[in-house]
Amino acid sequence: MSDFTRRAALKVAAATVGAGACARALAPLQGWAATLTLEEFLQRHYKELSREQMERTLRRIEEQTLAQHGVQVDVADPRPLPDVQFAYALNLSLCIGCRRCAEACHEENNHDRATNNSYIRVLQLKKGSLSLDHAVVDYAGEVPAEGHFYMPVQCHQCDNPPCVDVCPVEATWKEADGIVVIDYDWCIGCRYCEAACPYHARRFNWSAPTIPPEEINPDQGYLSNRIRPAGVMEKCTFCLHRTREGRLPACLEACPTGSRVFGNLLDPDSDIRWVLENKRVFVLKEDLGTQPRFFYFFDK
Repeated sequence: MSDFTRRAALKVAAATVGAGACARALAPLQGWAATLTLEEFLQRHYKELSREQMERTLRRIEEQTLAQHGVQVDVADPRPLPDVQFAYALNLSLCIGCRRCAEACHEENNHDRATNNSYIRVLQLKKGSLSLDHAVVDYAGEVPAEGHFYMPVQCHQCDNPPCVDVCPVEATWKEADGIVVIDYDWCIGCRYCEAACPYHARRFNWSAPTIPPEEINPDQGYLSNRIRPAGVMEKCTFCLHRTREGRLPACLEACPTGSRVFGNLLDPDSDIRWVLENKRVFVLKEDLGTQPRFFYFFDK
């Protein structure tokens, strides 16, 4: 029986026989539901939660994090700002392939330390070619290497996201500011979205992340960098717990060359608008019609 089927079945059971009997029904579900409370299991979809319900959910997550990791964290739920449409641009003439952006993503988003996971992959390509068929991800040695350039790839926050279309339980969607998010409590881990994404931007949590307590980022968002459970998908969210509060993405702040540009498409004075209006920009796999909000450009 799938995770979604079990969730739906227990919701029906709770409504029919009451919470007490439903709690007893959880006992035989070893493994998958062993660490879930009844409150977690029956939680409504993010879009259905009232403000009061969300506040209780955020406090529960904070209490669980303290109990499981010994760290006091602050989990918030920043909502999209009015008149804001986020976008990103990357100057490939300046990127040197140092991967500091990927390291900053790893730390900011509370990724599992053993796997060294990140939402950013940096591709090494030969100068004069944009063929991804010959791109190298696991390059080594000093950078930048002679005769090569570098292309970081992450979630492109598509206006027409194929990952959203294939989700069978509506656990992922596009927010009003253009950021594509995941409700980790509703994701069933089917990985359809991973298969649908043409940018290899989705990650599957094979196990619960292991992070030393002193390395846990306590500034967390419900839809972004809170510590994710095993068995769910995750992805870049343009650091919405930062950007919706007026800060910049962690990857941008870590870039030593200033190759990254982020901002509001609706602001005529923003850096991102200047790039789009004054540079020759391109997007990856434009022919697929995903309409990304992630752009690339060269100085020359």
